[in-house]
Amino acid sequence: MDKLIIRGGNRLSGTIPISGAKNAALTLIPCAILTEEPLTLRNLPRLADIDGFQHLMNQFGITTAIQGTRPEDFGRVMTLEGTRITSSVAPYDLVRKMRASILVLGPMLARMGEATVSMPGGCAIGNRPIDLHLKALEAFGAQIELTQGYVKAIAPDGGLPGGDFDFPVVSVGATENALMAAVLANGTSRLFNAAREPEIVDLCNLLVAMGAEIEGIGSSDLTIHGVKRLNGATYKVMPDRIEAGSYACAAAITGGDVRLEGANAHDMSSTLAALRAIGLEVEEDAKGVRVAANAPLKPTDLTTAPFPGLATDMQAQLMSLLSKANGTSVLKETIFENRFMHVPELTRMGADIATEGRTAIVKGPVDLTGAEVMATDLRASMSLIIAALAAEGETQVRRIYHLDRGYERLEEKLQLVGADIERVGDD
Repeated sequence: MDKLIIRGGNRLSGTIPISGAKNAALTLIPCAILTEEPLTLRNLPRLADIDGFQHLMNQFGITTAIQGTRPEDFGRVMTLEGTRITSSVAPYDLVRKMRASILVLGPMLARMGEATVSMPGGCAIGNRPIDLHLKALEAFGAQIELTQGYVKAIAPDGGLPGGDFDFPVVSVGATENALMAAVLANGTSRLFNAAREPEIVDLCNLLVAMGAEIEGIGSSDLTIHGVKRLNGATYKVMPDRIEAGSYACAAAITGGDVRLEGANAHDMSSTLAALRAIGLEVEEDAKGVRVAANAPLKPTDLTTAPFPGLATDMQAQLMSLLSKANGTSVLKETIFENRFMHVPELTRMGADIATEGRTAIVKGPVDLTGAEVMATDLRASMSLIIAALAAEGETQVRRIYHLDRGYERLEEKLQLVGADIERVGDD
């Protein structure tokens, strides 16, 4: 198992290319289930989760062909073709490592009239629940059964009739699943209080390119007129707003000046607003975003919220950055109840952070020092990298397989702008 070694203190300067968005790609790939024609996705990031989803598509009988396999390339092009679906079962062995696998439920039900999908990650309904996914599908006419760790969904003879569903709380994944189920329904479906994240818009845009009829794209109320069939398409995955925000924090904590090539400022507006509040200079143009730290960092209070609010996936990275701000900051996490697992590791590096329920109080500035730390999840892992870039001495980050799920060739991109970082085998 690999680890990262970071020697802090280098000021980051230069250009980082932003990859295609992981969270969007994992939603676009299952759209291949909805058509017999080829679906070509461009700008797919090279990530473990993408490889895992490719294997899941193959399990269904969908063929996949990949271009852009040269080691020096960022991103790839994948063509998926589901002329004939040979299985409607997503087995535990393929689903357990990747929660996004639940997103095959809606499209498989829509096309095949049935789907059997393992509970993602062996999860039980309750914590990060999938109950909203199931209730939305039931509202469209599906029969749902939970048995032996699997969700089995069956459509009436002739397909889903469609229906209306009002989300009691905003859910990105459930909105995505419902959209993919509704596009082939026999009637019109309406979603109220739907998620509005840019990744949802990306999904809608692809579905429209495939022939779907969707009204209200970008809003919280969506109307989907079911069509008989969808065609193939060629589509470019949106840039990763979380990756761009993460590298912006890395630049800021080192007093750096970095251009995020390809970043979409509109999609990451809440992150850029937070960075400006912390004292960074942010410049936006049609080709990317430039972030520069030319003044002392200022404390600020931040609260995560569904889009257009501050993404929960940016909370850990901003926490690391605020450990170097001149004063006390307060971060409130409203999306997930267990999103502070990085705090003990950051305190090992010298951060002054106290948590009270879903609130973290960060006092700064502190002198961060290198240490051996353990990555606990994807975004927590990135927060440790950011802290290490500003720490005195050497930091070793273990269990970096989390990072490989969400950041394409992270160490190479950071090396491009002057970071002293390397991947080595973990003894």
